Amino acid sequence: MTIRRRDCLGLLAVLAASRAHAAEAGPAGAFAFDKPEGGALPLSAYAGKPILVVNTATACGYAPQFVGLQGLWTRFGARGLTVIAVPSPDFGNQEPLDGAAIADAARKNHGVTFPVTDKTHVRGPSAHPFYRWAAEQKPGQSPQWNFHKYLVGRDGNLRAAFATQVDPSDPRIVSAIVAELGQA
Repeated sequence: MTIRRRDCLGLLAVLAASRAHAAEAGPAGAFAFDKPEGGALPLSAYAGKPILVVNTATACGYAPQFVGLQGLWTRFGARGLTVIAVPSPDFGNQEPLDGAAIADAARKNHGVTFPVTDKTHVRGPSAHPFYRWAAEQKPGQSPQWNFHKYLVGRDGNLRAAFATQVDPSDPRIVSAIVAELGQA
């Protein structure tokens, strides 16, 4: 098999572009969540945009926060914000559903239109790598219950963590999102 110089240069250009894209995605861009319908939801797909990652549960007393999260998505999605729900069984198994049934329940019961991942562990030795990384970045600000929120900045660095009790419409969350969106 003979490799032509032009083919080799083309391959090098593709490799360089993929490395540049990964670098643009920042540290968070290295992570991906499983989709309930199969495949992956790579955070690198949102490079250059802020991402609000929230561990959720459809049977949790905080489930009404889905409406507030949808409000953020509706208000700021066109400006670049992505909201990602990460259903978790870690807190009282308040996510009794599996697979696509979780996303269907969030859509049907709370009007969710933003991405919902497959059920994922967010704490302990089985925690998803994103959540282990976030715990290192924000010590003492790891999820203690469902609806803990992490804001990933445009540069892929972890900007803020918000406890379960902080409602999505809280001015602290809104101002942190606006600050990230304003860095265009």
